[in-house]
Amino acid sequence: MAEFTRQRGKRQEDGGLGSVLDVLLANARLVLGVSGAAVLAIATLAVKRLIDRATSPRDEGDPKAEQKTLEESWQDLALIKATPKPPKKQRREDLSEPLLSPAQPLAPEPRVCSVPPETPRVESSPPRCLTLQEKLLSHYSSQLAVPQVQVSLTLQLARSICAQLQNFLRSKCPELPFGSLFLSGPLLDGLAALATNNIHLMLPVVLDTMLWSLIPGENTVVRNPRYWMIKRTDLEYFPRGCSPWDKFIVGRYLSSNVLNETLHKMLVASINWPAIGSLLGSVIHPVVASQELKLEVKHDQVELSITLFPVVEMEDKVLLAAPPEGLVENLWLESFYRAEVSKVKELDAGDSGARQQCLCILNGVCKSHPALHKLSGSPLTHVVLHLSATSSDWTEESLADRFQQVLEELVGYLEKGVLPSYFNHKINLFCELLEEEIDDMGFMLYRAISEPDLLLKEK
Repeated sequence: MAEFTRQRGKRQEDGGLGSVLDVLLANARLVLGVSGAAVLAIATLAVKRLIDRATSPRDEGDPKAEQKTLEESWQDLALIKATPKPPKKQRREDLSEPLLSPAQPLAPEPRVCSVPPETPRVESSPPRCLTLQEKLLSHYSSQLAVPQVQVSLTLQLARSICAQLQNFLRSKCPELPFGSLFLSGPLLDGLAALATNNIHLMLPVVLDTMLWSLIPGENTVVRNPRYWMIKRTDLEYFPRGCSPWDKFIVGRYLSSNVLNETLHKMLVASINWPAIGSLLGSVIHPVVASQELKLEVKHDQVELSITLFPVVEMEDKVLLAAPPEGLVENLWLESFYRAEVSKVKELDAGDSGARQQCLCILNGVCKSHPALHKLSGSPLTHVVLHLSATSSDWTEESLADRFQQVLEELVGYLEKGVLPSYFNHKINLFCELLEEEIDDMGFMLYRAISEPDLLLKEK
């Protein structure tokens, strides 16, 4: 019974050890492969036999049994020594079989987006708000100031065209006593803004004061003091034909329309502008559809528009052949441009004022806004001249104050619908504006008084 219990315990131990070895061998194949697992199995078997013999009872006194046991132990040890060592790790490309059985693909590690280290923020100071004075000076220097090179080229082209036209008139119409053509306009007087391409070409019409006289506008059919009529006098003593200008008479009055039509035909049909343009390195086209006497000139570097104005100077008046639209053909418009420029420059010279600079900015602003373009030029100049009579500080340091004040004055004149001429208070410079135009101008300027930036935006 004791022997049975001992054998049973031995079998249980053997069974437990065998189970462990079986598990070890099964896993060894996975880890070491087929050849590695075989080597491990042989070695394990030999060790197992040694253990069995060491734990089993020996028959003491039996030399043959002891010898057999010793021989088996040596045999087992020899077997262990004779077992070839597993080959060294081979390069992967020399193996005919995979070293490891295919393993389950590993789940991809979640990608962690590396966030670049946040650069320390430098606290920037808020942009400084410019004053109206600074905005006006910046607007003038960056957008309105005309490059001198462009001015020089424009004036050179205009003078060359002026000389060509003068030669043509003298050869084509030697009987008509035209005076010497001369240039006029804001560009020559330092009041140009935005564009340099508007040049006035003045064509003096020389009249004999013994044969012609002026009729004030308020005594004419239009009842407008700004327009005049030029009447042919003493026809009973000096009949028609005594004056070379009698061919332009309509009802005893020198007709600005007839004179303009005659000159228009010459400009369009009689002058070889392609040849003149080629000589000047430019292209010159007379504007056929316009009622004005206008030339469009294109050069590689500049483009300009030249408008021809027949002009009569009598009795300290300067009259342009620029009649109003309508049926009246004999009216001449009184121009104050020369007096305006002269007076502004005189005032600036007297107090080192910035009236001309203020006018450049105002003209540029009005020309860039469709609702205000009719205010540019003469109306603005007369507002500045009126204001100069009450405001004495016109230095550049006070430019913003005067600019704001001009806007306020303009709104006041528009509310009344009347802007009296500085040189003749009978003349209303707003008389030709429509009521809708006055409303649009007044609304825009009223807003601009509190929001001047509305007028200084780039166009």
